[in-house]
Amino acid sequence: MSSILTARGPVHYQVMGRGAPVLLIHGWLGSWDLWLPSMRALAQSHRCYAVDLYGFGESGKRQDTAQVDTYIDMVPVFLDALGIERAAVIGHSMGGTTALGAAIRYPDRVNRVGVVGSPIVGSSLAWLLKLAGVPWIGRLTRRYVGLLAFGLRVYAPIVTRAPNVWYPMVSRDIKRTTIESFFASIRSLRHTDLRPALGQVRVPALGIYGLKDVIVHPRQHAVMSAGISHARVETLPGSGHFPMLDEPVAFDRLIRGFVAA
Repeated sequence: MSSILTARGPVHYQVMGRGAPVLLIHGWLGSWDLWLPSMRALAQSHRCYAVDLYGFGESGKRQDTAQVDTYIDMVPVFLDALGIERAAVIGHSMGGTTALGAAIRYPDRVNRVGVVGSPIVGSSLAWLLKLAGVPWIGRLTRRYVGLLAFGLRVYAPIVTRAPNVWYPMVSRDIKRTTIESFFASIRSLRHTDLRPALGQVRVPALGIYGLKDVIVHPRQHAVMSAGISHARVETLPGSGHFPMLDEPVAFDRLIRGFVAA
């Protein structure tokens, strides 16, 4: 694992492969290694960078950094530190919202953008996630980590077809975040709405949405299609919020085709 030091704290990342750069961004309560299978699939033709967002994984935990707006600004800072002029940026869930925001705000740094199960508008989040953005509920949830872990174990088969893969990952990643990052990041996502700016996306865009998603309403694929007329949007009927776990073969085929086009 490598890291860069930014004005907002350290950013940890993993790198794999050779070729054109691809930046991969995880979602809420996640970390870089959600992307490990995709990195292996892309490594023969692309150099993949998977980051830990501020507040998560091994990156810095400053109280004021865990919000979508800051994550968007992190993209050019990271690219500058690695000497990368432009990159394909692909994100899952909150990471996809970040990637899309970066394509809007920094069009000269993003040469294509992909989102996976990502909310274009924060109101599409499941009601449990909206509640997690309320400070006192977020604190209560993090205080009783054992109860939260039990709830996640029960909920895991509903979230993904690969609960035995997802549950250990999310259980570990929750322990590596802070109370502030826990509720501040999801609260900022809840109040994000990219719809007015979608028309500014000029680069190739891909959306992948699982039709069984219980975390983000799967109809967000229609919002993306309506706002970005040239976007390619794919729906996977056998996937929930984690298509890379639920339908890995189909998912990797879509990602490889997109970055190679």
